[in-house]
Amino acid sequence: MADSVVSERAALHSGDNDEVEREYDRLRDMAHAEAEKRNSCFDRSRQAYKNGDGAGAKELSNQGKAHDAKMDEYNRQASDYIFRENNAPGRVEPDAIDLHGQFVEEAERILEERIRADQARGQTHLHAIVGKGNHSAGHVQKIKPKVEQLCRELGLQCRTEENAGRIYINLQGGEPRPPQHDQHHGGAHHQQPPHQQHQQQHQPPPAHHQGPQQGNQQNDAAQLLERVLPRVLRKLEKACCAVM
Repeated sequence: MADSVVSERAALHSGDNDEVEREYDRLRDMAHAEAEKRNSCFDRSRQAYKNGDGAGAKELSNQGKAHDAKMDEYNRQASDYIFRENNAPGRVEPDAIDLHGQFVEEAERILEERIRADQARGQTHLHAIVGKGNHSAGHVQKIKPKVEQLCRELGLQCRTEENAGRIYINLQGGEPRPPQHDQHHGGAHHQQPPHQQHQQQHQPPPAHHQGPQQGNQQNDAAQLLERVLPRVLRKLEKACCAVM
């Protein structure tokens, strides 16, 4: 398991707060130190195993796993801490989420939880603040591509806003629309895009041996599989690449 996945720095989206930055950096630095200890233990464990010292290899492996758990905990604390600061009441709009200071995998997890919660509440859209990449290595946006990938996996449309550090996400699965358009059509009950209406009008009827309910269940199952399968495969890939 990697000790970190690059975040969009600086950690704070707006305003200067040296105390917050110092605490955030302290937690990330502690996580990094644990990662280095973990890597050292695993390296020595492999060497001990090659030398025929099975018991020593096992002990070093266990120590490495303990350091790995501490690394995860410090990173979790840093992620939670900076998220609370950046998303405190009054710092962002109610329909926005600020992902500054998050590692890529953290941002993905936080955003997916927010998307599902907003969908359950009937929200029509969400603004994801991902940063412009000005503070990342090579000035390359790291979180934005992951947000776009997540939207594809969830069957949602998104687009970059006029501010390149923000992404507009349509939580209803259709083409991206500005918020005022959603409000004009009554939020979650807005009319479907014309191309979706056209597709629905020309869908072939279910086969004669299928009842309406059975046909709908099969369509729902197929759509669910298309959304879930890429995420399952990706999680399996991550698990296979993790250090045991």
